[in-house]
Order: sequence, then structure tokens, then C-alpha cells
Amino acid sequence: MKFLKSFIAILALAPILALAEGGEFPLDTQPKGTTDLSSLQNGAKLFVNYCLNCHAAASMRYNRLRDIGLNEDQIKNNLLFTGTKVGDLMKISMQPQDAKAWFGVVPPDLSVIARAKASHAGTGGDYLYTYLRSFYKDDTRPTGWNNMVFPNVGMPHALWDLQGIRTVKMVKEADPHDESKTIETFGGYTQVKPGKLSALEYDNAVADLVSYLEWMAEPAQNTRRQLGVWVLLFLGLFALLTWRLNASYWKEIK
Repeated sequence: MKFLKSFIAILALAPILALAEGGEFPLDTQPKGTTDLSSLQNGAKLFVNYCLNCHAAASMRYNRLRDIGLNEDQIKNNLLFTGTKVGDLMKISMQPQDAKAWFGVVPPDLSVIARAKASHAGTGGDYLYTYLRSFYKDDTRPTGWNNMVFPNVGMPHALWDLQGIRTVKMVKEADPHDESKTIETFGGYTQVKPGKLSALEYDNAVADLVSYLEWMAEPAQNTRRQLGVWVLLFLGLFALLTWRLNASYWKEIK
């Protein structure tokens, strides 16, 4: 029995110990949700212009963007490429074999990426928000870029013209496990070349893009939540009526 209890305790602590030993990069909280239509619209524009060149979203149709307040003319004039129709899926023209040759791996479909990344510490939105703000210049990498959240990432920094070019600062500190050794820890970024946006503007733009990715992963989520509240209220009222009916029934029996 003692062995079983110890084994269960180890299993419970394993994720915490793994996180501590692994030194995963801390995630920032995604500051926006999926209810702000202006944020979602800006995120959709960023997605089409910066992400949809390499990443598809084959489970999403352009006309579904009407759910975030865009009409058909706005979609046609601002978000469609030549030859694409409003009812088409968000696919890309790049062939998988070309992507493999250029990037070493086929860029993943982003239809449900926000939900797929929810397995990390924090939500999928937190992961993506931090990831898109953690690129830095690294000439040792094939693409010239690296990422603090995803070390040795194969993806180049698609938003570099908005954020600018940064390098990472590493600080040497004493190894907490061996004082005779030193380790390098993250010490922040150094801005080498400014981008089109200020740091605050870039963070807001990334938050809008991530909000759109979260919405795209489940376009009906806001409706689901609203219906869920009404369903719970109905069940609560029904439970109250059932309780009073039961009390009234047994009162007559006695």
C-alpha cells in the first residue's frame, strides 16, 4: 500500500518536476478574447496577409468570416487573392514537396492550431501569443531566425517587418545545482532594427491575430457559451421545480 501511495504521488508530481527541469520558456497571457469583432477582423487581415502564404486553414471557408462582422464585399475586396471565391476553403497554392524542400517540413494547417497548442502550460492562445513575440535573429539557423518558445524552429519570422529585427541576450549565472559551473539564461532582447510598429502596437497586432486563430479553431464557441448559460439556468429552474413538486407529492402521501 505504501508503495502504491508513493507511486501515485510521483505520478502527480511528474509534470511539475518535468517543467522545472525542462526550463520551458514562460508564457505570457493572451490579453484578448474572441468577442471583440474589430480585433477579430484585424486578426483575419493579418492572417490572410502573413500566414496564409505558407499555412493553409483548410477547414475554414472565407464566407464564414461574415460571423465576425464582415460582409461579402469586404471579404472580396480585402481578403481574397486572385481567382479565389468567397465560398472557397482557405487553401494555399504551395505544393507539399516544395514546402518540404524550402523549410525542411510541411507547414502545418492552422485551422485548429489554437486548440492543438492548448496542451502546453497555459492555453493555446497564451502559447501562440508568446511564440509570435519571441523570434530573434540567429545566423546559425537555415532561415536566419530562432525562437525562445520553440528552439531551433524551422519557421522564419513572418512578421519581422512589423516587429523589426532583434537579437537575444543571454546572461551567465551560477548553476544552482553546481556552483563551480555557470549556465546561460535568457536576459531579454536587443532591438537591432525597428519595425513598422512600436513594441506595444506589435503586441496588440499579435493579440488580434491570436484571437482570430482562437476563433477560427471553433467559430461557434461564443454561441456555445451563450447557449450553455441558458441551458444551465433552465436546468437550475427545472431542478427547483422538481424539488418542490417532490416535496408537495410526499406531503400529500403523509
